[in-house]
Amino acid sequence: MTRIFIDSDACPVKDEVYRVAGRYNVHVFVVANRMIALPPSPLIERVVVEAGPDVADDWIAERTQSRDIVITADIPLAARCVEKGAYVLEPKGRLLDTDAIGMALAMRNLMTDLRSAGMITPGASSFGKADRSRFLSALDTLVVKARKPKIMPVMPSFE
Repeated sequence: MTRIFIDSDACPVKDEVYRVAGRYNVHVFVVANRMIALPPSPLIERVVVEAGPDVADDWIAERTQSRDIVITADIPLAARCVEKGAYVLEPKGRLLDTDAIGMALAMRNLMTDLRSAGMITPGASSFGKADRSRFLSALDTLVVKARKPKIMPVMPSFE
């Protein structure tokens, strides 16, 4: 059963997730270290974790399973979830899969190293209508893909 986990710290697409989850009857966990408002729905569950670095990330990573969907912009969390077979989608609609996560981690580490060396690096671009639309389309596609039964190849019998 596919579930959606939202790393809700500063997530600009929660309403879009709720809409898609309602359409497909998918359970959503909204994980944060503080109380946040949620629409009333049996499909949406608030999870408030203790304050602290990576506590929400750890909660999500520990519970994520193959074919779940994780919504996050946190690259290390994304890598942990991809490793478990989950689909990871950034709020701007970019899918982080086994092909993309290595480059995303390398770029994150490079930018961290540059900042620690005193370089001023460009911040993330602003979030706009096109990003929201791209995310909504990508999430809809992912939910359909994740819910399809995985077909296992038939192994020939050698009798």
